[in-house]
Amino acid sequence: QVQLVESGGGLVQAGGFLRLSCAASARTSSTYTMAWFRQAPGKEREFVGGVTWSDGDTRYADAVKGRFTISTDNARNTVYLQMSSLKPEDTAVYYCATSALRLSTVRGMYRNWGQGTQVTVSS
Repeated sequence: QVQLVESGGGLVQAGGFLRLSCAASARTSSTYTMAWFRQAPGKEREFVGGVTWSDGDTRYADAVKGRFTISTDNARNTVYLQMSSLKPEDTAVYYCATSALRLSTVRGMYRNWGQGTQVTVSS
């Protein structure tokens, strides 16, 4: 099973930026797409954005469009989530996940999950 390790979370002021990383232990058929989800206290885990490795196609949730950008480093099997203009409502634990299927916003389509990294945005 592919292991995913997230890093880069922390505390930042509103309007600031952070870059999260998700390193996969390998690239296999199960990592066709990679996505970021987040979960705030008391809320459901929600899709943030995702990428298809083969063609770099990306998709973002409306709440983060124009502020968050996903990029990949094929040599390092790593996906990045660049977050800018951060808002207090972006505070959550951020998870990366992989799927063998085409890019989807549905949590259940992803089988491998990282341990999560906390992002806290102060006002």
